[in-house]
Amino acid sequence: MSAEPARYACGAPVRIRDLDKPGHVRTPFYVRNKTGVIEQVCGDFENPEERAYGRVGGARIPLYRVRFLQRDLWEDYAGPPQDTLVIEIYSHWLQPASGTGDVP
Repeated sequence: MSAEPARYACGAPVRIRDLDKPGHVRTPFYVRNKTGVIEQVCGDFENPEERAYGRVGGARIPLYRVRFLQRDLWEDYAGPPQDTLVIEIYSHWLQPASGTGDVP
């Protein structure tokens, strides 16, 4: 199947959606509702949430590498303020960031 076009460019601020999806998902809870920055567009791949249940051959969707400031993820983070965490997240978990504070 054809791929969905990439919606976000490198440097774009995004917020991770807090989807209530049952079962096997690849998006950690600690990044949901958090804001990060697109670091890289990794390419288009089948949705791993569908593949985990044997549903193969679906539409290919963009995978992004998103960078977060550690202090934005962990309330009690005591490390250097510039420390970051990078996670690969599929497009259906992303939304444009609006009215957000710091982004890495």
